[in-house]
Amino acid sequence: MTEDSNNSLAVALFSELLTADQLLRNRLSRVLPKGMEISHFSVLNHLVFIHDERSPAQLADTFHVTRGAMTNTLNKLEWAGYVHIRPDWDDARRKMVAISPAGKQARDQAVAAITPMINQVVGELGADKVRAVLPVLRDLRLRLERGE
Repeated sequence: MTEDSNNSLAVALFSELLTADQLLRNRLSRVLPKGMEISHFSVLNHLVFIHDERSPAQLADTFHVTRGAMTNTLNKLEWAGYVHIRPDWDDARRKMVAISPAGKQARDQAVAAITPMINQVVGELGADKVRAVLPVLRDLRLRLERGE
């Protein structure tokens, strides 16, 4: 392949990814429970899956956001009663974040709200296409995380 065709292919790929991301975020925002943002859902979902506490810095690293952005998200989640934030008993300068029972319930409600939309999209694409594209998207994500 020539450099020009590689450039065109790369631009087309990233254009499709960015547009799909924007459209998906828009659709998710419309079906999430009132007052819940995608960032809130993402943090709650992560805390449900890890079954453990995390520091705000660890969460910021996980989501590739600044510590300030994560602090803002965590403050909103704490205000809503969805997370508990406590001092780290080993290092009083740090804090630890855990999901609350209300947070688990809010996350479950969000999953119930988005599942029909996600299932519809996957159904329209077809399971075979989704299975085929997942390894490519996963590889792209891993390369971007490593800075390749």
